[in-house]
Amino acid sequence: MNDEERLILMKQRIIQSFRWHKDIIVPIADEFGITEEEMADIFMNALDMSSLESLHSTLDSAEYIALKGQIYIDLRLCWLSRTLELVTPEQAEDIQIRLADAVYDHGKPYEDALEEGRAEILEILRNTSIKEE
Repeated sequence: MNDEERLILMKQRIIQSFRWHKDIIVPIADEFGITEEEMADIFMNALDMSSLESLHSTLDSAEYIALKGQIYIDLRLCWLSRTLELVTPEQAEDIQIRLADAVYDHGKPYEDALEEGRAEILEILRNTSIKEE
């Protein structure tokens, strides 16, 4: 077996591993409406060995960032924080991180986390007074 064949075999083993296949290949193939084999071939051709080895942990980070972003959207923090400035950027970030951690790390149901966030934001809004310039 030459070096090129060995590299291909190593890449195939990574892509075909259970967690990699379940967490990356299947959902992305489904998203784009292609077969799992075609998605695996795309990754084989597009990514080097180092990228393949680190992709699963990178996926975990990306999912956490996406979760924080979804919380930001679902709690209307863009509007309440950026536009109306009723919630400070620090408060918005703190809410996002705490709720994302509760869901991602501790398995709290997403809807429960949103309800908790809404209650906290409502408390912030109730305690907000008109700013005098």
